[in-house]
Amino acid sequence: MPKTKIELDFTLEHLQILDEDGNLDESLDPGLGRERSLEIYRWMLLTRQLDERMFNLQRQGRIGTFPPCRGQEAAQIAAAEILEPGDWMVPSFREPGAMLLRGWPIEQLLRYYNGYEEGSVPPPGVNDLPICVPVTSQMPHAVGLAWAAKLKGDAAVTLCFLGDGATSEGDFHEALNFASLYRAPVFFVCCNNGWAISLPVSRQTRSRTLAQKALAYEMPALRVDGNDVLAVHAACLDAAERARRGEGPTFIEALTYRMSVHTTADDPTRYRSEDEVTGWQARDPLLRFRKYLAGQGWLDEQGAEQMSEETGRQVRSAVEHAESLMQGDPLEMFDYLYADPPPELLEQRGELQRHLQSLPQPERTR
Repeated sequence: MPKTKIELDFTLEHLQILDEDGNLDESLDPGLGRERSLEIYRWMLLTRQLDERMFNLQRQGRIGTFPPCRGQEAAQIAAAEILEPGDWMVPSFREPGAMLLRGWPIEQLLRYYNGYEEGSVPPPGVNDLPICVPVTSQMPHAVGLAWAAKLKGDAAVTLCFLGDGATSEGDFHEALNFASLYRAPVFFVCCNNGWAISLPVSRQTRSRTLAQKALAYEMPALRVDGNDVLAVHAACLDAAERARRGEGPTFIEALTYRMSVHTTADDPTRYRSEDEVTGWQARDPLLRFRKYLAGQGWLDEQGAEQMSEETGRQVRSAVEHAESLMQGDPLEMFDYLYADPPPELLEQRGELQRHLQSLPQPERTR
């Protein structure tokens, strides 16, 4: 039998509304207005300041390992901002700003990164899953939430965050296949920061884009400038509206950059150049959006400084409050995992107990 051709032509769109100098393409203006734009900038600024403070806290030994998000604020804030209160959000592990916007207190995040399981509990009335560290394992959960909402006749949509490294995992393909097959009301925002820890995208895949992977599942896909708040906002709003109309999932690849370390246990100077980082710093999403706001006459130097001081005070107050809550016996961490602790765990407990006994009294409960 002769072979026959199956035509599978496809194209992808790339969306950018603000250029790197904050200039607006007026034909694509989503029309957010002054107040909403300033509020989005405030959330981005709060995220940046919390990120910087948490980095310092980790270096001081006051929290555990955590993954900074410096440079990725636009993608997460713009995506989460379009959600309704009844919608669901499923983060990976680099979306603290989206979680703050959704109602997670700063204190909750600080407790999480100090090993308190209470930090994983969503606040009352917040339809979010907690931080998910195992790469890609959150994606099937997100699709399940969306499918459940559809079966119940609920109008809720689900936003699922992932990184570029997630597209190399099996759960990624299973989630996209299931979401498309059942037309689940979910949209995926892939924050492609170029690196899966030390592995560049060029060594993860031969695909020219990550967005095109969704096309294999007959899922609409779009690539956006992930450092452009307005572009991410417009793309996510369209995806959410599609989902609410019963038209199924959407995949959005947001091109961004991690300007800091992968986690505080990482040394990025071993695998990427300083010139690369410097180039992306010029595309800083906060700087770009601030230039736009200034050009619109909505935020001057005095207003920006005042906002920075306010968010800084908010972070400092939350850190003080969180540390006042995190008082207790560290040995309790060994009490709730095993009914009969194995010898190596008892050995670790004894080692910690001896260390605590060697500390001055005020330091023992920190």
